[in-house]
Amino acid sequence: MSDIRLTEASSHMRHGSNIGQPLTRRDGILKVTGQARYAADNHVPGMLHAVLAVSSVARGRVTFLDVEAAKRHPGVVDVMTPVHKPRLAEDPDAKTHPFMFRLELLQDDTVRYANQAIAVVIAETLESATEGAALLAPRYETQPARVGLDGDKSFAPPAVGVGNPAEVRHGDVNSALTDASMRIEATYETPAQYHNAMEPHAIVAAWDGDTLSIDTPSQGLAMAQARIAGLFGIPPSNIHIRSPFLGGGFGSKGLISGPQILGIMAARLVGKPVKLTLRREQMYGPVGHRAPTRQTLRVGMDGDGRLTAIDHHARTASSSFDDFFEPAADASHTLYASPAIATSHEVVRLDTGTPLFMRAPGEAPGSIALESAIDEAAWMCGMDPLAFRLKNYADVEPITGKPFSSKALRECYAQGAERFGWARRPLKPRQLRDEAGFLVGWGVGTATFPALMFAADARAVIRADGSGLVESGAHDMGQGAWTALAQIAADGLGLDLAQVEFRAGTSDLPDAGIAGGSAHTATAGMAIHNAGAAVTAKLADLAMSDERSPLFGAGNTGVIARDGRLYRRDDESWSEDYADILTRAGLAEIEARGKGGMDPAAQSIYAMHAHGAVFAEVKVDPDLGQVRVSRMVGAFAAGRIINPRLARSQLFGGMIWGISFALHEEAVMDPRSGRLLNANLAEYHVPVNADVPSLDVLTVEEHDPYVNALGIKGVGEIGVTGSAGAIANAVWHATGFRVRRFPIRIGDLVVPASD
Repeated sequence: MSDIRLTEASSHMRHGSNIGQPLTRRDGILKVTGQARYAADNHVPGMLHAVLAVSSVARGRVTFLDVEAAKRHPGVVDVMTPVHKPRLAEDPDAKTHPFMFRLELLQDDTVRYANQAIAVVIAETLESATEGAALLAPRYETQPARVGLDGDKSFAPPAVGVGNPAEVRHGDVNSALTDASMRIEATYETPAQYHNAMEPHAIVAAWDGDTLSIDTPSQGLAMAQARIAGLFGIPPSNIHIRSPFLGGGFGSKGLISGPQILGIMAARLVGKPVKLTLRREQMYGPVGHRAPTRQTLRVGMDGDGRLTAIDHHARTASSSFDDFFEPAADASHTLYASPAIATSHEVVRLDTGTPLFMRAPGEAPGSIALESAIDEAAWMCGMDPLAFRLKNYADVEPITGKPFSSKALRECYAQGAERFGWARRPLKPRQLRDEAGFLVGWGVGTATFPALMFAADARAVIRADGSGLVESGAHDMGQGAWTALAQIAADGLGLDLAQVEFRAGTSDLPDAGIAGGSAHTATAGMAIHNAGAAVTAKLADLAMSDERSPLFGAGNTGVIARDGRLYRRDDESWSEDYADILTRAGLAEIEARGKGGMDPAAQSIYAMHAHGAVFAEVKVDPDLGQVRVSRMVGAFAAGRIINPRLARSQLFGGMIWGISFALHEEAVMDPRSGRLLNANLAEYHVPVNADVPSLDVLTVEEHDPYVNALGIKGVGEIGVTGSAGAIANAVWHATGFRVRRFPIRIGDLVVPASD
């Protein structure tokens, strides 16, 4: 189902711009009525079920699998192992570009981490496959697992993130720290975290000769298509991927994962369609996670409370066999004015699955450390933490000296503080209590995230009846992309939204780029906008060159596309309907393509970021140390907002993720075995409704003519980056205890019963 049609809830827009309207989700009715079909909902004729058998040790090799016992089990069709599997055309460990990571595809008997696939059982039913996998009864030759940030020797990585320098220096940090009137040095730790989207990774794969049909969740259809094509030695055009709906992704579905490829291999092995769906506990390992960090910040200030130096060093972890290094220290590049800034990283290799992109990679763990350190610096200077941030406001990007393409952070501080009531905040901690006697604290955190764009394509069509069609292989993982992109499509065509058919979610449509980095609306949106502009320009050429048209000869002044008509720019009393132009030309439709992507020239001149300020109130039980977030206000400036309703939803989600980061979320590793102890949603804690307080979001008006023609920056991840720090700072203000290890635990807050 790649075509989502307009619902009644959003059909009220008939005139004016569709962009900027708070329309409800076009796919909302389908989702709440159960009509939205996710990957694992597909059940094709003749389909078999595949189940992973996974390693229970973190390091070693498999010495025995009872394959015969599994095969004898009723319903089991075959067992795929390192010695019995389809041949691949490409080494799964090969890396030919920065977005390619190594996959565990039963290459050999080596175990790299707990929960790694060691075999795949294929059966007539899910139950038979599950029981067959249990009968394999693997035995291992084990080695001691390397666990934790001190689990191995560290090294300086060649790069962090996607090609970012591992070490950056601006000015003489050591001299500036030596000369500073005041200094702080503090170390902050963040744990490993796992994406835990509602929808697990799943695939339904069917081969027809060398043609492959797939249902699977994907944040990057074209990249998945190319990776599969390389592994199986077939043209990308032979692969058709359907991914109309994703039940969350947060980065984990940006790249095709090992289990998804194993499902394709299983289908090729047995010559029948195969469905493979990960169980919840199997998602802790093979599909990425956020690496743990230990970050040390040294901050210097002069006697007036101005920053003189920021030194941000991050220690993080990657797997034993691949290279993804969390760029946590890079968070200090952009926010606060300082004449000397240094950031650096070191890495240890552990026996885990490879950490990968997870919502606000780098900025999320980096900002909670930076924002905590900035609060500590403000307290040492005897300043209100918001006043300290304003005193050290950066008018240009500190690390590069580039001007910002736009920056309305001052307005975010002002509007958020006013809404929150920040002016009533006492400077000292432990000064506020509520009517129940709970300690109350107020904290602030600055939010930032880069305004990114990737390459994308789109196709736009105007039909003979005056309606429009726009196609782009866009991805909607719950953020409302299909609605926002349809709004851009309608405006690009000069049509009402009800007159536009929008197709997305399959790999046979133009490549919409990857839905990641808070860049999807800008990326796919610009391709769609440009396709609409191109096709209306073609239509205008038809009319202006036709003597029978009222627009004939308007080429010097141009025309405007609006409400399904073309109007002379200099005299709008002269106009013509789209349908009339095409009918007279004898055309059933007219089409054009459009591309989207970052302007390298603008990128070389300007620093491009979204900004925000988050204010949090917490209440702490003075006897138990239990922390509850009671109130949050976020003010964000993220360029042009395509759909305020959807943007607010994304910002709410980011702020809730900040609550999770500060107070709940942590993957706990057994130091003896290297196995996760809480690989489930019962013990891996994330906020539930009772943990989410009153949330208030303000979107601050911001015009940015440089990021792209539509002025879009993106809102998906910025809400995380200020919120976690605001909560941590509020906990200090409530209790006087500065917690530097996250999530904050009751045991960290041994609060006396009386002051």
